[in-house]
Amino acid sequence: MNKFSVWISVLRLRTLPLASSSIIISGALALQAHIFNFFIFILSLSTALLLQILSNLANDYGDVKAGTDTVQRLGPKRGMQKGEISLKSMKKAIIITISITLISGFSLLWLALGNDLFSWMLFLTLGILAIVGAITYTMGRYPYGYRAMGDISVFLFFGLLGVLGGLYLYDLSFNWMALYPACSIGLFSAAVLNINNMRDFETDKMANKITLVVLFGRDFAFKYHLFLICMAPLLSIGYIYSLETAHIWQYIFLLVISPLIKTAIALHRTLQDIPKNGLIFNEQLKNTALTTFVFSLLFALAVIPQ
Repeated sequence: MNKFSVWISVLRLRTLPLASSSIIISGALALQAHIFNFFIFILSLSTALLLQILSNLANDYGDVKAGTDTVQRLGPKRGMQKGEISLKSMKKAIIITISITLISGFSLLWLALGNDLFSWMLFLTLGILAIVGAITYTMGRYPYGYRAMGDISVFLFFGLLGVLGGLYLYDLSFNWMALYPACSIGLFSAAVLNINNMRDFETDKMANKITLVVLFGRDFAFKYHLFLICMAPLLSIGYIYSLETAHIWQYIFLLVISPLIKTAIALHRTLQDIPKNGLIFNEQLKNTALTTFVFSLLFALAVIPQ
């Protein structure tokens, strides 16, 4: 594999649809409220995608340094894990990605916030937290992804911050009803992480990487997964139901229930197997991420005409 292909693989572009889901939802809600701005949407999207890429790079760097990515890992083999990218090269890539992310983020804030000092202070703080969060998930002296805090961080950044924060940028006000779809995306994103952690249970445990799965076991993790994928669509049902005029077709996003059920069945079967089939985990992780993306598109379709 040539260097270009190696770096494309390391960026993990397949994770980007999931990262864009909250931006799609916030953009749709802005359209519904007649406050949409195309340039704010594009800059929000680019910043979110860059933060996801930054998180992917930092995750590879941190896991290799901590000894979590070993040959026993069931997930796809990564560039650093295979020795195709050095720690020094990855650190440079992380610094470059931080720089580009800052440019995109500052451009977004300059366009959206104007002279609103309070909003500047708020979003500068949130932006710094997002960058630090992307880096320290597995990097640094105290990586919070190794302390069972991954799920809550994914819920906050992919759900609440992505949707509520993204929507605020359009007219500098909060729509608290947007909490419903924001929580939906956050829960779906946590479900994706949960599948990843179920897959990596053995290697995480050996490397002392504490996740909810390591703490409570795979049986608990499967029940937790069922809770996440059940609550997520229910919350968005609540949002549609709250509209003054809601039509049956606007519940179109419930079509994602079918692939979610298929994934749950596949996971349940795989968890009974010894040894576990990593390919099944990988396939269902990808399916759940894509299902979340489709959910965001269908929800956007449901609310835009209102």
